[in-house]
Amino acid sequence: MVESFRIGNKVKQQTLLNLGAEFSIPREYWGELTNRIEAILHHQPNLLPLDETIEAEAQRIASNLLLRKKEYAPSDERMATADYCTVDIDSIESSELRSVGLEHMAYAALQSLQLDVQLTALGLNRAEVATAIGTIVGRMVAPDSELSTHRWLQRESGLGEIIDYDFNQCSLSRLYRVSDQLLRHRDALETHLFMRECTLFDLNCTITLYDLTNTFFEGSGKYNDQAVRGRSKEKRCDCPLVTLGLVLDSSGFPRSSRVFAGNASEPATLETMVTSLAGAKASALIVMDAGIATEANLQWLQERNYRYLVVSRKRQVEWDEELSQIVRVQGTNEVRIYSKPSDDEKKWNCIVAPAAVRPGKSR
Repeated sequence: MVESFRIGNKVKQQTLLNLGAEFSIPREYWGELTNRIEAILHHQPNLLPLDETIEAEAQRIASNLLLRKKEYAPSDERMATADYCTVDIDSIESSELRSVGLEHMAYAALQSLQLDVQLTALGLNRAEVATAIGTIVGRMVAPDSELSTHRWLQRESGLGEIIDYDFNQCSLSRLYRVSDQLLRHRDALETHLFMRECTLFDLNCTITLYDLTNTFFEGSGKYNDQAVRGRSKEKRCDCPLVTLGLVLDSSGFPRSSRVFAGNASEPATLETMVTSLAGAKASALIVMDAGIATEANLQWLQERNYRYLVVSRKRQVEWDEELSQIVRVQGTNEVRIYSKPSDDEKKWNCIVAPAAVRPGKSR
């Protein structure tokens, strides 16, 4: 963006601002854009309706021009051009309001985990790191699609001011590309985050909880090889699905994740998930529900000396209420636990009576 001015009989131009490679306003709208910038700089109201994209770009450029003029003008020139105005302290006028509270908290947590440092170490440049931070914080503060996150970063959030990056220069395609980069580096990022969490909170890697869920696509999902029809936990068997597997430690921190095909057999995923954990030692306790606790999976865990806690698939179990212990009382209801060794000396059967009533009453 340049400004034309006359010196004697000659017209010269002075560069005011480099608009960057991401500037995408079509040429036929440049006149409308520059007129709006002039109006903003001279505090003139907009009397005619203006395209939302052009208005946002005009506001951004005007802000940058004012900042650049303030930064580079000599101090004596600033003093000479100082303009004092009367202000009505009983009135207020706001523009370009942005949220910063949750963004600041999320970014502080991200820095504690040194995620920005890890992203740089994985080869992302400054713009890509800033975009990745925007994507991650957006998922934490205003979770939605990439398109909605892009709009939120440009129009509603003050995250750009916090990390010193102008998200108006970030295209939607860059947001998609960076999301793909995060997925490619998933294993390295998950390992880094969990090790940092262990350091920050002094965690012991002793218990591992493993479970799966699935989610559906509203569209055809034809570009995703794993998007196939299966049994939807959200009752959307009419849509293509993908299955999500997640491993947590005893404190609830994620350790590993995987995306499986929508028709994946839950029991068949256990070996993949457990072997993917480089730090999963045989002393870890694998906790899983009955859907995963098949005889084949239990045999696999036993052969590798893993301890495990599962929900029994048996409908009838032996129960001795006199030898049981109360673990919770709520009103007239009691929850009791009864433990006994199994035929295998390495196993213990632990039976929990759900919402058991007091002895002598029906269960």
